[in-house]
Amino acid sequence: MFRITKQTDYGIVLVSHMAAEPERQFTAPDLAAEAQLPLPMVAKILKLLAREGVLVSHRGVNGGYALARSPRAIAVSEVITALDGPIAMTECIDDGPGECVQELICPLRSNWQVINRAVRRALDEIKIADMAQPLPERLVPLGRGRSLPPPPAAHA
Repeated sequence: MFRITKQTDYGIVLVSHMAAEPERQFTAPDLAAEAQLPLPMVAKILKLLAREGVLVSHRGVNGGYALARSPRAIAVSEVITALDGPIAMTECIDDGPGECVQELICPLRSNWQVINRAVRRALDEIKIADMAQPLPERLVPLGRGRSLPPPPAAHA
């Protein structure tokens, strides 16, 4: 099963929370309390995201962390990469050398690279501003092999 780490999940929660008030500076304790996440983990995530340029940190009495750019300019893929490293479904990451001993003779490597790039592109298109918005109540069930009826027509 493909899953992001808890650290990255929390990172996306934190940055999405910050996107609701993009001009505000957040302290680690305040953000941990508001997001109901453990302070040590929040502090670690904020430092990593600041180091990678997703957040900016300000020192001093009125210091804290803020988004480095508009929530519309920060892709979910940036947060994932900042906290977990390169996005890939397999060891044979796009065009770079992987850690798999079968890499040079694997007949599926190019197919996995296509999948890796598709996943990356999808995550590049989703912005933190999108994550901060609630979704409609009707969601598409994944992996069930059935389709939903079309949404009701809008009335003029």
